[in-house]
Amino acid sequence: MQGNRRRKDGCPDGHDFHLKSQGAKAVSALPLIHPSSVIEPGAEVDPTVKIGPFCYVEAGAVIGPDCTLDSHVTIKHRTVIGSHNWFGQGSVIGGDPQDRKYKGEPTFLKIGNNNVFREYVTIHRATGEGRSTVVGNDCYIMAYCHLGHNVTMHDLVTMANSTGVAGHVTIEERANIGGMVGIHQFARIGTAAMVGGFTKITRDVPPFVIVDGMEEEVKDINAVGLRRLGVNAEERLALHKAVKIIYKSRLNLTNALETVRREVPITREVDMLLRFEERRFQGKNGRGDQP
Repeated sequence: MQGNRRRKDGCPDGHDFHLKSQGAKAVSALPLIHPSSVIEPGAEVDPTVKIGPFCYVEAGAVIGPDCTLDSHVTIKHRTVIGSHNWFGQGSVIGGDPQDRKYKGEPTFLKIGNNNVFREYVTIHRATGEGRSTVVGNDCYIMAYCHLGHNVTMHDLVTMANSTGVAGHVTIEERANIGGMVGIHQFARIGTAAMVGGFTKITRDVPPFVIVDGMEEEVKDINAVGLRRLGVNAEERLALHKAVKIIYKSRLNLTNALETVRREVPITREVDMLLRFEERRFQGKNGRGDQP
């Protein structure tokens, strides 16, 4: 089927459009726009961008080279998009934040390069004048996911269908988040962590571990993800020992961290885990970023 083909950049194929300009501000030539779509004057659209049927791009939006808007895609104002991004049918990108404190002050959404946003993804701009919601590079966000205001998503994140991310959440690089996950505001998902489907996240998720279930239980290290990162067997074993002491023993956190430093080789990954837990301990309700 045509919808399952992949381009060289890894994004699904777009449509072969009948091309027509709708008055967008292009960098050097007319962009590729389906005649049913509306591009407001003042939108900056690179001439290599493909815009499918019934899309809407507001004035003040910026879309970089080689992006594709499939169909019925809305790009709101103050949204800045890099290159080689693909937006699925019905996605709404850069809407106002769902925050009672928001009073219309100028805020932004900034998206990097080589990302895929599948059908009906919604992403909101930040709240707080001059602030930004940020998505990095090479992320794959599946259908019906939502990223709330002031979210920061680092590179190479994968998020499965219908996951909801509340405001001010940080998702570190290479995190893998299952479907139907709910993530509480101000939570942080650590580097290369894996969150199982249907998990409720109310606390920070440590790096390099698997978390699953309504109790947010740390199951073990994310061995598959660590191997993909090039972490060798000895380093994985050290991390496994640290995880067992911190999350499976009856020690309180302070004593557990001291035991790890005393009994476990401090590899790069173990050090990252220790610093992550120290930061979480200094926050509130298990969230290091909670004000």
